[in-house]
This record gives sequence, C-alpha cells and structure tokens, in this order.
Amino acid sequence: MGLFSGVMGNASEVNVNKIQDDYGRLLGSNEQIEKAFKLIRDMMIFTNKRLIIIDKQGMTGKKVEYHSIPYRAITNFKVETAGHFDLDAELKIHISGMSMPIEKTFGSGCNIYEVQALLAEYCCK
Repeated sequence: MGLFSGVMGNASEVNVNKIQDDYGRLLGSNEQIEKAFKLIRDMMIFTNKRLIIIDKQGMTGKKVEYHSIPYRAITNFKVETAGHFDLDAELKIHISGMSMPIEKTFGSGCNIYEVQALLAEYCCK
C-alpha cells in the first residue's frame, strides 16, 4: 500500500501469515484468520467466527481498541463498487444495537467482491 493510499484512508489486503504472527493471541480455539485488510494503522481481520476491527489510538498508537463483532450480530452490509471518477469502493456494516454503520473505504488494489463474498458466507448462514 502506498503512502498516498494510506493517507486517503484506503484499505488494502494484508498477508494472513503476517497477521497470524502479530494477532494470533486474539484468536479463540478453532478460530482461523481468513482475510485481513489494513487501513493506515487500523485493521479489519475476518476470521471464521467473527470480524475484528483493530483501532490504534493516539499519536503513538500504543493504545489499541479491539472491536470484536460476531457475524450473527451483523444485520446487513452494503458494498459500493468503485466507478470511473470515484476510484474507491466502500463497505458499510450494520450491527445489531448500533444506530450508525461501521464504514470502511477500500482502494482500487483491493477486491471488494471478495470482501462481500466473505461477509455473505459467514453472515448469511
């Protein structure tokens, strides 16, 4: 991911093996990382059981919030693909009990259809 993409808030896919090494301690038994996407310092990790949103806070990023969302809590999600002039794709995830959706932007280097398929696989059981 280039610096410009990071500054603009675009997410890009990250190697699952690297994420396993860095965040494996967050996983429960029989939980596996399926895909991960990085957004500047923040991250979205899709496991076979839940979505983990990692929010690094403050100037140094030492304080970290781990938001764990079981797939059953996702009531619906929207994907808006990139267009000719808008080169970014957007993902909106609506969570039960939350009035506002979680919104993430994905750059052109990320396959938003793959993200949508992953959510559909786990949320639409």
